[in-house]
Amino acid sequence: MFVFMQSIAAIEQRFVDDLLRLYPADEIRQMYYLLVENRLGWSKTTYLLSRQSLLGEEDANWLMFALSELLQAKPIQYILGHAWFMGMKLAVSPAVLIPRPETEELVQLIIDHQSTSASLRIIDIGTGSGCIAIALKKALPQAHVYALDVSDDALGIARRNAESQSAYINFIHADILEWELIFQDEQRFNIVVSNPPYITADEQVDMHNNVLEHEPHLALFVQGEAPLLFYEHIGAFASHHLQKGGDLYVEINRGYGQAVCNLFQKKELGIVSLLQDMQGADRMVHAKKE
Repeated sequence: MFVFMQSIAAIEQRFVDDLLRLYPADEIRQMYYLLVENRLGWSKTTYLLSRQSLLGEEDANWLMFALSELLQAKPIQYILGHAWFMGMKLAVSPAVLIPRPETEELVQLIIDHQSTSASLRIIDIGTGSGCIAIALKKALPQAHVYALDVSDDALGIARRNAESQSAYINFIHADILEWELIFQDEQRFNIVVSNPPYITADEQVDMHNNVLEHEPHLALFVQGEAPLLFYEHIGAFASHHLQKGGDLYVEINRGYGQAVCNLFQKKELGIVSLLQDMQGADRMVHAKKE
């Protein structure tokens, strides 16, 4: 059992000493602050003024348990049980990917292209935590938003997030690889968006253990021999179910940007554009159906 009469600062130093082989010191201290904030409800100012305060046994033990989880490369978002996306605090678990800043850029691109007063039909394919669908519904309140995922556990998290954000989303439990069996022939959408699995097996060797060992492989990886599998089916779905003038937006593996563009052009999806993220990497493809 942990000896509980230690200060916040002393436990912080324990975090730095133990985690320095995994993370930079500044990142460790930021994670520690987030844990203290989550546990004690303190602001940054209170935290800085109270670093010499002694912790009770229960709080100290919770922090030490969190340290043991971090030592196993568990993402801090899963320890906290939430992540931030587009200003929203969303529940996350190992059943869903942790929302990324690059995906915020994808959502912002869609919002910038649309009118907030338009009555749109939007479908988010592979919704995971629901972050894309919920952010679009809040930014485009007149839209009818649908969100599809093959994982029932992921949909449970997404429904919880939609409820917490007071966003009405139509959830669909289905596999986009079987879209022809799921959707009625006459169903049409104005926007199709997806952040599908796109990491190949060869790329796993360069990934951090906190992703490889804890985030859902179903949502991350695609077979190396078929890296465009999901884009093939999403493109076919969009070619059939997008309204004329409708938009398809996808996040991509930066190594396959032009390949995705070529695929969508073959699906006769009209004007196709390859777009970069804030780091200058190929990250998004936008197609407008003519």
